[in-house]
Amino acid sequence: MASNRHLGRIVALQTLYEQDFRQEVDDEAFNLDEVLARNIERYQETIDDKDFIKNLVGGVRDNQAAIDDMIRPIAPEWPIEQIARMDRIILRIGAYELTHDKSVPPKVVINEAVELAKAFGGENSSKFINGVLGTLLRNQEQPEPKKAKAKKKDIKE
Repeated sequence: MASNRHLGRIVALQTLYEQDFRQEVDDEAFNLDEVLARNIERYQETIDDKDFIKNLVGGVRDNQAAIDDMIRPIAPEWPIEQIARMDRIILRIGAYELTHDKSVPPKVVINEAVELAKAFGGENSSKFINGVLGTLLRNQEQPEPKKAKAKKKDIKE
């Protein structure tokens, strides 16, 4: 199942990469569902958990703005639009899994994202992905700061 999910993440990455590219060039004929179906069909003999891929692609698509908003303050020197396309997609997938899919342990999510970055990203992609997702995880794990209790002021008459 684990290697099957790894392949599922690769299919999701391919699909979301194509979406990102085709949206950038204003391809009005682009249909995410068709591309996803085509990409899943290529690996139909190998992939058992097609719902995992569909949920991952749909989740990233539906939550992209919120995911980007989570990433921005973690990597302020790298505006989301300037991050290499492959790294940006891997970050979105990892951030989505960390924040929305509690069925996968966070360290596994980060490890999977790092492996995708090593396989498909640039020379320093895996370190960047690891740092951003690790910070996102630490931010999630920190308890909400307690609100200071207001002190009653002595009222003098």
